[in-house]
Amino acid sequence: MSAKHPIIAVTGSSGAGTSTVQKSFEWIFRRELINAAFVAGDAFHRYDREGMRRAISKSERAGEPPLSHFGPAGNLFNELEATFKRYGESGTGRRRWYLHDETEASQWKQPQGTFTPWEDIPADTDCMLYEGLHGGIVTDTIDLARYVDLLIGVVPIINLEWVQKVLRDTSIRGYSIDAVQDTILRRMPDYVHYIVPQFSRTHINFQRVPLVDTSNPFIARGVPTLDESMVVIRFRDPKNTDFPYLLTMLSGSWMSRPNTLVVPGGKMDLAIQVIMTPLVLRLVERRRALL
Repeated sequence: MSAKHPIIAVTGSSGAGTSTVQKSFEWIFRRELINAAFVAGDAFHRYDREGMRRAISKSERAGEPPLSHFGPAGNLFNELEATFKRYGESGTGRRRWYLHDETEASQWKQPQGTFTPWEDIPADTDCMLYEGLHGGIVTDTIDLARYVDLLIGVVPIINLEWVQKVLRDTSIRGYSIDAVQDTILRRMPDYVHYIVPQFSRTHINFQRVPLVDTSNPFIARGVPTLDESMVVIRFRDPKNTDFPYLLTMLSGSWMSRPNTLVVPGGKMDLAIQVIMTPLVLRLVERRRALL
């Protein structure tokens, strides 16, 4: 952790909704005039799209453990940790971008499914926001969580997570339903060992729970709306949280445990704003006071 160069990480599985939560942080930064550096987790995958296909095929022919974007074999964990460490020490580091679709790729005049060149994180930023799969990853050799000042988990219940992934990957990214199912099955060991443990290290978790039937996520025709959901918000350390204020601000919310707030799904963005704004401001004000 670093008082001069704070790091905020939003972490969650593929299809969990981390990019939506990132947009809420972008609103906070814009409103509070905070100059943030952005780092995308998928830019630290080891292979581009075609390279990943070849690597998976090779590992399957060799009878090796399944290869996925969730585990060490599919990622540059050392480089990601180096970015966190360097930013915490000096407010800089290295990043790149993964080009998911034709819209993103056209801006760089590169094929989709490829990486942009590495670049330096801009100097003199107030904080760094990471969004991706591994913001709190800890293995035998690396520990990203120790560098993070505010670690946020985005964890919809797993059937909803799969609904969101299936519909995104088939309708937006052009994959077949069979291909998406194969991906889910192949990455399950890495999901259990590398993704799930992060949510015990987070400071706050946002877990969306649908109020409609998602028992077969592979035949869903649409993602349950926010108004068809509740959001369970768990605080690791509730002592400094003003729950009476949050209950007043978030109409229809209640406490299910001493560290857990439940809010209507339609209030999720508002909940992120009212919970995160003072935490972000505290980090930035501490940095500015030191400078």
